[in-house]
Amino acid sequence: MSRPILSVKGLVKRFGGLVATDNVTLDVRPGEIHALIGPNGAGKTTLISQLVGELRPDAGTIELEGRGIGGLSTARRIRLGLARTFQITCLLPEYSVLDNVAIAIQIRQGHSFRFWGNVRHDKALREAAIGFLDTIGLAPRADEQVANLSHGEQKQLELAVALATEPRLLLLDEPMAGLGHTESRQMVELLKGLKSQVSMLLVEHDMDAVFALADRISVLVYGRVIATGTAGEIRDNPEVRAAYLGEGDEAC
Repeated sequence: MSRPILSVKGLVKRFGGLVATDNVTLDVRPGEIHALIGPNGAGKTTLISQLVGELRPDAGTIELEGRGIGGLSTARRIRLGLARTFQITCLLPEYSVLDNVAIAIQIRQGHSFRFWGNVRHDKALREAAIGFLDTIGLAPRADEQVANLSHGEQKQLELAVALATEPRLLLLDEPMAGLGHTESRQMVELLKGLKSQVSMLLVEHDMDAVFALADRISVLVYGRVIATGTAGEIRDNPEVRAAYLGEGDEAC
């Protein structure tokens, strides 16, 4: 088996007496969509914040393609191939769709954000940005101001911005949040199409989307991973079903 893209071992994060992540161990394999699910308060956000460098763990290791990244800044992790999308879109609403992607490319290349104005006069940069927009189906909207996009289109754009950093691993933080049924189905198909390009760690409450997308699923409860397996294995796991009692039948 090839080396994991992401390897997390024994990750612990405490806030006073609260253990938010309790000896978390998981990995994401090349070409895999690995879903992370759990009830509200399970520690999913804390775990993602440690992976991207917003929080420093109290114990444990994080490796990206075999390289320890636990002590690196968020910016350094991005340059090494880690990208994140957010539950609430994090875009530049007053700029165009194309500008948002071109700025991401420019930052990936090591240029300061303050030079963003150059993107409108750099033909090669704009052509590269159009390529990413074409991948996610937004090329016809390239010149539209982001503020004029629908919520679903903004979610698509955020994916294009993340892809523009050329990640090895994409952390997807509830990409279905706020989407209607049709938009959710479109997002599922889009993510399926991207699977051949980038490995993904998917945090999501929409279990239909999780079961449609995930090669493996890890279940986080009270900061602990209680099970990891295929969709069928997770559905049939009695500990998982017990942990979700009171969360609604749709959870598993």
